[in-house]
Amino acid sequence: MKFHATQVAPFEYEVRDEAELVRPAHVFADPELLAAIAHDRSLEQLVNVTSLPGLFGRVYGMPDMHEGYGFPVGGVAATALPDGVISPGGIGFDINCGVRLLATDLDRAKFEPLRERVVHDLSRSIPSGYGRGGDLSLDPADLDRILEGGCRVLIHDHGKGVPEDLDVIEAGGCLDGADASSVSVRARERGAGQLGTLGGGNHFVEVQAVDAVFDPAAADRLGLHLAQVTVLIHTGSRGLGHQVCTDYLRLMDAAQARYGIELPDRQLACVPLSAPEGRRYLGAMRAAANFAFANRQLITHRVRHVFARHFGPGHELALVYDVGHNTAKLERHANRELCVHRKGATRAFGPSSSELPTRYRGLGQPVFIPGSMGTASYVLLGTDEAEARSLASVCHGAGRVLSRGAAKRQVAGHELRRALEARGITVRCPSNSELAEEAPEAYKDVDRVVNVVAGAGLAHKIARLVPLGVVKG
Repeated sequence: MKFHATQVAPFEYEVRDEAELVRPAHVFADPELLAAIAHDRSLEQLVNVTSLPGLFGRVYGMPDMHEGYGFPVGGVAATALPDGVISPGGIGFDINCGVRLLATDLDRAKFEPLRERVVHDLSRSIPSGYGRGGDLSLDPADLDRILEGGCRVLIHDHGKGVPEDLDVIEAGGCLDGADASSVSVRARERGAGQLGTLGGGNHFVEVQAVDAVFDPAAADRLGLHLAQVTVLIHTGSRGLGHQVCTDYLRLMDAAQARYGIELPDRQLACVPLSAPEGRRYLGAMRAAANFAFANRQLITHRVRHVFARHFGPGHELALVYDVGHNTAKLERHANRELCVHRKGATRAFGPSSSELPTRYRGLGQPVFIPGSMGTASYVLLGTDEAEARSLASVCHGAGRVLSRGAAKRQVAGHELRRALEARGITVRCPSNSELAEEAPEAYKDVDRVVNVVAGAGLAHKIARLVPLGVVKG
């Protein structure tokens, strides 16, 4: 399928297939990023999403967009209730994969002498890779409580954090309406022993330093300042979330014909949200999302213990914010109740939103856009303008330009490790092969991506963070 793109606003393009067989989609990009996006099937996938029954408004692609399963990664679409559908492909296999930022009270000069020791300790304290390794013993009843209660259970019942953490986690660290009984035995088995583990792929714990502040007043509200050491955590729901997606993709693929649904790509399998299968998936998806919130919370608990060992118990790591980027949420936009699918995209509510934590009212929702290893990450704040422009959504990272296989063919992991360490970035990753998969060359230019987001008015830049040490699976 061939497409043509027409610029309709600064950093925004309308993309149509040349035969105009389906509705157009909108992509936020500049010419260089749009050309990179066009190299895979992202645009075809995004335009296919416009065929979902009950679609509300436009389908959006973010500047980090790349090919995914059904939906492209970096895709945003909403369906209107009560007749709209829900599609597991629009959330992804790593349900509620997300990012949280911790702010230390250390500056870079004090951290640097202990950098190697701290990063090594983080790698030893936080299990990574594709297997198990979590050391929190959970019986089936404990797991059910976490699936339905998320971070609240970890903090209140297990002491893994402080109550103040809940104030700055999306949805208070728990999506209400989660249904543990809708999570299969196989999903539970895959998740058992994985709570508090990082996983593999592009998941990481990265120690960073604030090297630029673009809005000092807003940065101060977030607790950030120049030369401060921070920690960014990126992971999700591990094998449990993957299995939930797998289970319900199969179920919906078999069920959608009963609802008269025909789609151009079977990977878009969906059912009406009001259908029994739709309600069951929503309950299971929320449960997996709560597992992911709890996973990041337990990793946070371990990070805090590592810093206490090296710098003393008086040094606190404050949670700035935690937000997911693979979810479907029921939200009100344009006075309609919608099911907003964000896959590889994060919400970005503006200063007037009632969804904001109390401490960020009138400021905007924090947004984190990580780069690749060796490049910067950014802290931004959502804008009220994003509500109408993108369903209050922005991108979630730099976005791949090379597949993992292509990256390994082009980059030698041992050479990348040496190059990063020569730049003062301590790396802990057990496999040079997996390190190569996440090489900076495999990703789009994060500075360019962030400039598109800011230029389009979806979020504004607050601070830039540069890596000091990274732990990867």
